[in-house]
Amino acid sequence: MNYYNLKDKKEVVDFKTASIKGQGNQKGLFFPEIIPAFDEDFIQNLNRFSDEEIAFRCMKDFVDNEISDEDLQQIVSETISFEIPLKKITDTISVLELFHGPTLAFKDIGARFMSRCLSYFLKDENKKVTVLVATSGDTGGAVAHGFYKVPGIEVIILYPKNRVSPVQEKQLTALGENITALEVDGSFDDCQNLVKHAFSDTEINIHLFLTSANSINIARWLPQQIYYLLALKQWQKTENGNPVICVPSGNFGNICAGLLAYFRGLPADHFIAACNANDVVPHYLKTQILEPKETVATLSNAMDVGNPSNFVRILELFHHQSENLHHFVSGYSINDEDTLGTVRKVYEQYNYLLEPHGAVAYSSLETYLKEHPEKKGFILETAHPVKFPDAVEKAIGGKIKIPESLADLMKEEKKTIEINSDFEELKRFLLNKI
Repeated sequence: MNYYNLKDKKEVVDFKTASIKGQGNQKGLFFPEIIPAFDEDFIQNLNRFSDEEIAFRCMKDFVDNEISDEDLQQIVSETISFEIPLKKITDTISVLELFHGPTLAFKDIGARFMSRCLSYFLKDENKKVTVLVATSGDTGGAVAHGFYKVPGIEVIILYPKNRVSPVQEKQLTALGENITALEVDGSFDDCQNLVKHAFSDTEINIHLFLTSANSINIARWLPQQIYYLLALKQWQKTENGNPVICVPSGNFGNICAGLLAYFRGLPADHFIAACNANDVVPHYLKTQILEPKETVATLSNAMDVGNPSNFVRILELFHHQSENLHHFVSGYSINDEDTLGTVRKVYEQYNYLLEPHGAVAYSSLETYLKEHPEKKGFILETAHPVKFPDAVEKAIGGKIKIPESLADLMKEEKKTIEINSDFEELKRFLLNKI
């Protein structure tokens, strides 16, 4: 399987090169040359297969022969070595809980897969690799945990000052060792632009072996298909018909992975991009005008993205046919007031505790199902409520119990370096580390 650069289609690389390089020339994202279809018997009878076998079959075509079957089986087994349950909230709305991993967020899946792939590819390399990544919240902790103490890899995480939750901040700043956290005086888009600029800077790349662990990296993006298959496996046990799938969406890597799985044969009735006040994509779906906007800070901070990088991959999947995309994907924008109200309502009526991102998804799916009462669906709950205590506790009027693993973490010292959003400051920092 080869991958081409969406901005320079003459640049074609294999899985290893795309994983290590992160992005292509002109800051372009890599995209698979072929969309491999799932075997029909496999997709209709997922209950016959273990979760590990489903994950292996999902990823095998993309990795091809660059990782042996035995090693790939080990990688995917470690990637999904925790529960990923689909639970009913109401008769028509279920929730896929993606927060049972080590950092209590869905990004554990992609980060664990990627870290193990890079470790496999780099085991015979002599030079150190620097993983440079921007985070709006959960990516930082997942990447930090996934790469912690991995030999030959240094991780530098950029995050927006005062725009991540206390738990998110501790998860990405408390480890130390080979993990460095840069606290940027700016937004997530500023952090992401700094990372993209670094990858395109000739001087930095002469001296440093850079790669990225954002969802722009195919080794982070592609394995997110796995949990859509695991959700379908559970859906098929209790439901008839195909689900409407509602995904909290910020940088659009998550929903893009689900849509990729759909193009491979995953049965789905419809997809919903659930957004907060950062409504670039819902606006596009209504107007066919794609206009990046200044990021707005919200309670669902991991989705505070005004220029979603992965949306270009969605456009590529749909061959840039906006009418086809509009037909199969709906977009909703949910404000903070409705987000809190949804957390409160679902907790009081159904005894289920959502966090802000899940609440945005629930509200969006609920609205869609009111317009299509014959349908059912599920939302992706992308993080544990304890990661957003201020908002959740305000909504329910009570305290959230902190898991024991987090109680110890919150006592750890925050280790950060503050920088502004000027690229030259980041460049000096990177070059001084040589």
